[in-house]
Amino acid sequence: MSETRAASSSPGILRPNLPLGIVVAMACLAQFMVVLDSTIVTVALPQMRAGLGLTTSEQQWVVSGYLITLGGFLMLSARVGDLIGRRRVFVIGGVIFTAASLAGGLAGDPATLLAARIVQGVGAAALAPTSLSLITVTHADEKARQRALSLWAIAGGAASSVGVVLGGALTTELDWRWVLFVNIPLGGVLLVAAFLSLLPDTASIERTRLDLPGAFSITLGMGALSYGLSQASSNGWGSTGVLAGLVAAGVLLVGFVVIEANSSRPLIPLALFRPRTLQVGNLLMLTMGVTMTGAVFFLSLYFQEVIGYSALRAGMAMLPMTVMLILGGLLSRSLIPVVGRRVLLLAGGLISAVGIFWLVGAPDHAAFLAHVLGPTVVAGLGVSFMLPPVTLTATIGIDPKDAGAAAGLLNTSRQIGGAIGLAVLVNIASTATAHALHTNPLNPLAAIVHGYHVAFVVDAALMVVAALAALALPPMPAAKAQAGEQPSQQRASAQS
Repeated sequence: MSETRAASSSPGILRPNLPLGIVVAMACLAQFMVVLDSTIVTVALPQMRAGLGLTTSEQQWVVSGYLITLGGFLMLSARVGDLIGRRRVFVIGGVIFTAASLAGGLAGDPATLLAARIVQGVGAAALAPTSLSLITVTHADEKARQRALSLWAIAGGAASSVGVVLGGALTTELDWRWVLFVNIPLGGVLLVAAFLSLLPDTASIERTRLDLPGAFSITLGMGALSYGLSQASSNGWGSTGVLAGLVAAGVLLVGFVVIEANSSRPLIPLALFRPRTLQVGNLLMLTMGVTMTGAVFFLSLYFQEVIGYSALRAGMAMLPMTVMLILGGLLSRSLIPVVGRRVLLLAGGLISAVGIFWLVGAPDHAAFLAHVLGPTVVAGLGVSFMLPPVTLTATIGIDPKDAGAAAGLLNTSRQIGGAIGLAVLVNIASTATAHALHTNPLNPLAAIVHGYHVAFVVDAALMVVAALAALALPPMPAAKAQAGEQPSQQRASAQS
């Protein structure tokens, strides 16, 4: 099936006679922007602190505020896209994201910056699931869909490292505000492309069909969970904020399950969770969200606060890992039909675990070539092998009417994993640093590095867990993968 003919199988989405490559390009750009903004601010935090007088807690919230609202609103945005039209939600998300980026770049005080980052997360929550569901509903041909999903996954994986590189360059050569201003031209291109290539939605808002109780319970529950965990690093696990957040999250998330089980039109049909492929795929993405966000965050701090790199040099130090993420992702895409998803996920998890654990040997006076280059390249290679197959695993065989919900669930797993991972790993590193400083108060730098090392050990252990989880997937023979499954076969295998 040609690209143009494939487009004709999805009326009401892509304008006639346009190639599906336009949809793929838009989806990849949207996902790139969403993931980019989870890391691009990291290397700019010291300059933000100096320019706006941010406290340590406010620095963390520049990252966490974005991740919390992104993770909390993903499922609502995904389901609204299914009900009222994906183009409508995609465009609204692009407008909110771009406008919030402008407001954040112009911020003159911490409150404005944090508010802009929170609103930016809402816009990102609308972009992420609709970008993925645009691919799944327009690509009827399985091989074309696999290629598109692989590119979408590679775009997101590369963006996490590109964010650090680009953030360092913009902060050093221009100003920290440009880590937010850079979204304005990108958002403009995305919106123009959407208006020119996507047909207007024919669906209208049907209030009775939107599960608002379920939407609010899952959104508030995820937000409360992320908030409670993020407070642990600064206030301790027994503090009122942590306990209140975790208790509220427990009540809201249990309430969500009860609501969905009794709803005639649930936000997330509980039957969606039955396929083993979706379960394992989202578990893998959750784990990868933890490890990728944590590794990039601590590497950025290690480069600037321990080795003494500038923001630009810290970003350039991440470039080899970025290149490996892209090249390895392209290689992984071609290997899926040969060895199957399970083998790639297992190998990628173990390889990335080796690379992250290797960073435990980095001293407080490190040389880049001797102590950093090797482990970051190995870790990037391992993660790159996992990104395309985990996206394919979590979306294969899903009914088109639930494409948005499945896409939202996958993105929620990644972003909530990142928010949870950052909060927990920062707490672990801080505790380890405090213990080391108590033991040897004369060497604070070594204590900080020890805290990073402990965080890297936990990160590596989680990647081993992800690799082992891949064994729960049903095997797919290489010959079958080479030929490509028919949609009916995919749905059958997904239920196994």
